[in-house]
Amino acid sequence: MSDALNRILKEITALREAARAGADAAAGAAAREAWRVKYLGRKSEFQNIGREIGALAAEEREAAGKAFNQLKNDLSALKEKLDGGAATRNGSPRGQNRADEAAADYTLPGVAPYVGALHPLTATYYEVAAFFAALGFGVAYGPEVEDDFHNFGALNFPPEHPSRDAQDTIYINDERLLRTHTSPVQIRVMMSQPPPLRVIVPGRCFRADAPDASHFPVFTQVEGLLVDRNVSLGDLKGTLAAFARYVFGPETKMLFVPHYFPFTEPSAEVHISCTVCRGAGCGTCGRTGWLEIAGAGMVHPNVFRNVGYDPEEWVGYAFGMGLERIAMLVYGINDIRLFYENDLRFTRQFG
Repeated sequence: MSDALNRILKEITALREAARAGADAAAGAAAREAWRVKYLGRKSEFQNIGREIGALAAEEREAAGKAFNQLKNDLSALKEKLDGGAATRNGSPRGQNRADEAAADYTLPGVAPYVGALHPLTATYYEVAAFFAALGFGVAYGPEVEDDFHNFGALNFPPEHPSRDAQDTIYINDERLLRTHTSPVQIRVMMSQPPPLRVIVPGRCFRADAPDASHFPVFTQVEGLLVDRNVSLGDLKGTLAAFARYVFGPETKMLFVPHYFPFTEPSAEVHISCTVCRGAGCGTCGRTGWLEIAGAGMVHPNVFRNVGYDPEEWVGYAFGMGLERIAMLVYGINDIRLFYENDLRFTRQFG
C-alpha cells in the first residue's frame, strides 16, 4: 500500500468519526445546516478526498473508491438522521398510536422539511453568468431546432467541408437539425442588432455521441461573444484568465493552445492547470498538468460578412465551454452521465 493510499484511508476514517461526533452535537436548524456545509458542501473535506482519489494509481483507486463510497453512504445516512430520517413522516413517528399522540408535547420544535436545491448544472451556470454579468455581458437565447444556415453556413462551415464531420449530426429533415452548439444564437443576435455588443448564450446542444464517462448526446454549453472596435486577443485571454481564477481559485493558471475552429481566426483551446494536482501531473490530467475547459478565438471576418458587419470596422472575440465540464471539475464528478440520470442520491449531495 502506497503512502498516498494509506493517507487517504486514514482521512476517510477520521472524517467519518468527526462527522458522527458533529451530528450528535448538532442541535437546531442552524447547527444542522452548518454540519451539512462542513461535511457535504462543495468545499468540504469530503469533496477534497474525492479529488485526491483521482490522482492515485489505477490499481489503488478501487480500494480507495470502496472506502470513499462507504463514507458517502455514512454521511448521507447521518444527514437523513439530522433531517428527521426515514423513520418520520409529516413530523410524526410512523406507527404512532393514539395514546402516544395524546402524550406528545406539541411545544417541541418540529422536524424541518426537506428543502430542494439547485441542480449542479444550474448552480454552475448561475456562477458563470454572475461573472460575465459583472463584465457587462447580457444573456441571449435561441431555438434548439436550427436550420443549416444558422448552425453551419453563417459560421463559415462551407457545404461538404471536413470541419462539418465532427458536428454534422441529428437531422430532422434536409434543412432542419438539432443544434450542435449554441453559436447559431450568436448569428441571430448579430443579425438582429448593430454592434457594439456583448452576450453570453447558454443552452442545450445535441450530437450523436455514444454515452460514456465524458460524452453524452445532450450537453449544455455557454458561449460568449463580444464585438467592438479595438478588441484584441489579449482582451480575450485576460477575460478568460480572470474567469478561470474566479471559478477554480486564484492560483489557477491558463494556457492557450493553437487549434482550428471555422468561425474564429486565430483559434485556441483554453487549458487550465489541473484542479487535482495543480499542474504537477496526475491521472486526471493525463500526467500533463493541464485540463481543457473551452475553445476560443477572434471572430472570423467571413462570419462578420455573413451577418452584415464590416470586418474592416468591427472586430470581436468568441468563446464556448461545456457546463458539464466546468461542473465536473468544480465538484469532483467523474462521469457526465450522472447529471442526466435523475438519481436523487446524486443530486441531494449538492443540496
